[in-house]
Amino acid sequence: MPFDDYMMVILGMGAVTYIPRWIPLVALSNRNLPEWLMDWLGLIPAAILGSLLIPALITIDNHRSLNLIQPESLAAIPAFAVALKTRSLGLTALVGMMAFWLLEKWF
Repeated sequence: MPFDDYMMVILGMGAVTYIPRWIPLVALSNRNLPEWLMDWLGLIPAAILGSLLIPALITIDNHRSLNLIQPESLAAIPAFAVALKTRSLGLTALVGMMAFWLLEKWF
């Protein structure tokens, strides 16, 4: 594929990524949104993170068979506890990585 085609593909992907984010930003920037909508929108990042993490934590490979006793699932427990107690992203990541490292040595 010629270089110009690659550039057109890259620019096209950039446009389809940027435009859907830009339109609501411009359309809603000067409006006061209802409190219930702001609360609802605030839940979206947690819902997306949960939908990405939970399948990786409780399933094996691509077979999608349920397995709660694996290093990923078990390492999430102390990381979750530290996150709830300290609200520190750095400490949570450190505890999660250390727990995973230790559990991976045993499994």
